[in-house]
Amino acid sequence: MNRLPSAHRSPCCSQRGFTLIEAIMVIVITGIVAGMVAVFIKTSIDSYLASVRRADLTDAAELSVRRMTRDVRLALPNSLRVRDSAGTIGGCSNAPGVTCFIELIPTSNGGRYRDVGDGSTGGNVLSYTSTAATSFDVLGVMPALATNALNGNGDYVVVYNLGPGYAPANAYGFSSCGVAPGCNIAQVQSVAGNTVTLASNPFAAQTPPLPSPGSRFHLVPYATRAVTYACPTGTAGPFMRYWGYGFQASQPTSFGAGSSSLLFSNVTCAVDYTTAVLQRNGLLFVKLNITDAASGETITVFGQVHVDNSP
Repeated sequence: MNRLPSAHRSPCCSQRGFTLIEAIMVIVITGIVAGMVAVFIKTSIDSYLASVRRADLTDAAELSVRRMTRDVRLALPNSLRVRDSAGTIGGCSNAPGVTCFIELIPTSNGGRYRDVGDGSTGGNVLSYTSTAATSFDVLGVMPALATNALNGNGDYVVVYNLGPGYAPANAYGFSSCGVAPGCNIAQVQSVAGNTVTLASNPFAAQTPPLPSPGSRFHLVPYATRAVTYACPTGTAGPFMRYWGYGFQASQPTSFGAGSSSLLFSNVTCAVDYTTAVLQRNGLLFVKLNITDAASGETITVFGQVHVDNSP
């Protein structure tokens, strides 16, 4: 039999390829294999995403606790007070709809003032006898502080704070400085060198006078003044920080003036504050239960803060 030369063969006889049925079978088999692989790796991927979500939530919660811890550690001695919206003083109940309030007066710095008992023969002493003597010398390095109390924005000098119930040694009594027995907080008017001039001298109007045994004073920034952390105890709600609303004799539960920031939106908390003998120190315990709105997961963060109440 004679064969045609290869050059003359028909092209259709040498072509090869996939039929439509073969292509469909490959797609189906590939889909089955991909589905089987997805079943095995889905759990791992979900676990990883959940871990990342919980880690981010925990980091944010710990940041809020550290911020509150910093405020407490810088607080004016004996200025920390705790109450709830149900009227419980010194603690917080866990009833639904109750909000816990933690209030304090943060300080920015401090120092020692010139006193008649330190042997000084010159300079300006902080007077506890004459309300007309409004200037005193700072011994050592002058701390940074805001002035111009005439415009209402000067920082505050506080001496020997013993806290609520111990007038006149109570910085929360600033609004009643002109009423007996007086108060222990004054606003700075000006600074020249190491001499501080006050808008008035409430220390000389104290009954009885209560100078600091160590001639110490604390500085309270005007911008913050008192600070309150508020969080719900029984039903989840917002965890808030309020500041700049001023000094109030009774611990407030509403804050019309000042500033505020939302720390978390879905939180419940437990708070306990215990003072030691003579209240020279205390321990603040705070536990936050934070729920992630997207996943419904809840994490718990707690902190214990030592409170130094030595005036």
